[in-house]
Amino acid sequence: MRSKSEAKMQEIIDYINRCYFNTGKVPSMQEIADVVGLNKSNVCRYLSEMEERGLISKGSSSYELKTNSMKKVTARLQQLPVVGDVACGTPILAEQNIESYFTMSGNILGSGDYFILRAKGDSMINVDIHDGDYVVIRQQDTAEDGQVVAALVNDGECTLKRFYRDTKTKTYRLHPENDTMEDMIFDNVNIQGVAVMILRNLKL
Repeated sequence: MRSKSEAKMQEIIDYINRCYFNTGKVPSMQEIADVVGLNKSNVCRYLSEMEERGLISKGSSSYELKTNSMKKVTARLQQLPVVGDVACGTPILAEQNIESYFTMSGNILGSGDYFILRAKGDSMINVDIHDGDYVVIRQQDTAEDGQVVAALVNDGECTLKRFYRDTKTKTYRLHPENDTMEDMIFDNVNIQGVAVMILRNLKL
C-alpha cells in the first residue's frame, strides 16, 4: 500500500477526536470524507493504514472507530449498576434490583468496584442524603466505625446508615442521621459497601 499523507492522517484523527469528545459520537465514513477532503474509498484506505500503524482501532463499522486518545478515556470508564428497591432475601445486585446503569470515570471513583443505590426515606438527612438521591457505593464487606454503609439486615432488607460496632456486646449499631429516629441494633450486619459520593440534580 502506498504510504499516505501524515498530515491527512492527523487531520482524520483530530476530527474523530473532536466529534467524540464534543458529542459522544464517532463520525461516519462520509462525514470524515467531507471534512478532510477525500472520497470514502480513500478514507477507508487511510483508516486501514492507520490501523496497521496502531494509530486507531476499527470494529465492524465506522462507528466503532477508536483513536488512542479515545482508548485512554474509555479504558477508565465504569458501568455502575443503579440499584432501586431491594426485595427481602435477594442479593443487592440481583438482576431484578438493577434499574439501569450509569457511566462514570474511574479517575473520579478510584480503584475498586462500585454500584449506585437509590436512597429511600429521610433517615440520612443530617448528612445531606435525601429521598431519591443516588448514592455511589464502593463494594466491600467490611467498614470502619463511623462510615456510612449499605447493609443487608434482617431477612435481607437493604438499609443505608452510619455503622458502629460494639465490641463489648458483640453487636452492631446502625445510626440514622435524623434526630427523630433511634439507632438500630443487630447481632449481625451484612455490609455491602461504603458510601463515597452523592449524585443529584440541582434544584434551581
